[in-house]
Amino acid sequence: MKKTLTHFSRLFVGTLFIISGLIKLNDPVGFSYKLAEYFSEPVFNMPFLVPFSLPLALFLVILEVLLGIMLIIGYKSKFTIWSLLLMIVFFTFLTFYSAYYDVVKDCGCFGDALHLTPWESFTKDVVLLFFILILYVNKRLVKPLFFNKIFQNAIVLLGLAACIFMAYSVLNHLPIIDFRPYKVGTNIQKGMEIPEGAPMPVVEMIFIYKVNGVNQEFTEKDLMNIPEGAEFVDRKDKVISEGYVPPIHDFTMTKDGSDYKDELLQEPKLLMIVTYDLTLSDEDGMQRLAKLNQDATAKGYKVIGMTNSSQEEIEKAQKKYNLKFDFYTCDAIALKTIERANPSIVILDKGTVKQKVHYNDIQDLKL
Repeated sequence: MKKTLTHFSRLFVGTLFIISGLIKLNDPVGFSYKLAEYFSEPVFNMPFLVPFSLPLALFLVILEVLLGIMLIIGYKSKFTIWSLLLMIVFFTFLTFYSAYYDVVKDCGCFGDALHLTPWESFTKDVVLLFFILILYVNKRLVKPLFFNKIFQNAIVLLGLAACIFMAYSVLNHLPIIDFRPYKVGTNIQKGMEIPEGAPMPVVEMIFIYKVNGVNQEFTEKDLMNIPEGAEFVDRKDKVISEGYVPPIHDFTMTKDGSDYKDELLQEPKLLMIVTYDLTLSDEDGMQRLAKLNQDATAKGYKVIGMTNSSQEEIEKAQKKYNLKFDFYTCDAIALKTIERANPSIVILDKGTVKQKVHYNDIQDLKL
């Protein structure tokens, strides 16, 4: 029984770590955004780590895949199990903190392929912790799958090489599989629709009054019980239930205070150049955009830029890179979700995504 449970734990934990790691390795930039969210001021207040989010993301996902491989083949089992234990204890703390304090809505454990609520993420980590503790207690039963050490070493090194190659590929091009709401074939207008009969958000109004020098909260039901002489301070909305949130819910095309998305998403040939932050955009990629604009315009495309940068930064970039097209603004998170490269190119046909390319692959565009 002990042996069977150990073997099952070994296979279950190893497989889950490999799958979870590969999904995140498919989109390490997306995972780095999630780490940056943990490092931000509202969560752990460690902004000095934000610039290292991508290297840390790459290290963690490659380590996750390798530990899964090492566990399954029984490579250096004591080191592997100890590493898995430390890793899962750390992530269990993170997911509990996220769930209890409601600060990070999705841990990013499975990238955009599978979204888990904070408490679902915590439960998943508790289950993994349980099985890893079984492995820790019975680590003497975790024997090498292959007794030839050279073969064992070769498998681990091959796994490492494959992870590095995959990371290099997706960072310089695009994720191999696109799980995001803006993948090719998606119609943006339909992605913003709320189906008939979908659950609506439930919001409770909270009124804050100063009573005897102390702020107290009152619901609408309690308004009749507010003591005489209490001083109104503020009102806030408490979300009881978010209701149905469409896959695309924060997309705008704003210019001069007006949102032009309804008009622009009717364009049959629209080429969007997406750069969520012009100050962080790749210089080599930006230098290719003037020629792209010229080629696309000659073939009947309307070319626009999409950014979250200020008007001052937009004008600076237009002058520096000789960009003769208008920029529209959108939330930075939405733009990061559309594409991972900065800049990147998206072609739309009446709101339907037809092509998406990294700035390194502009030559692959079919105009």
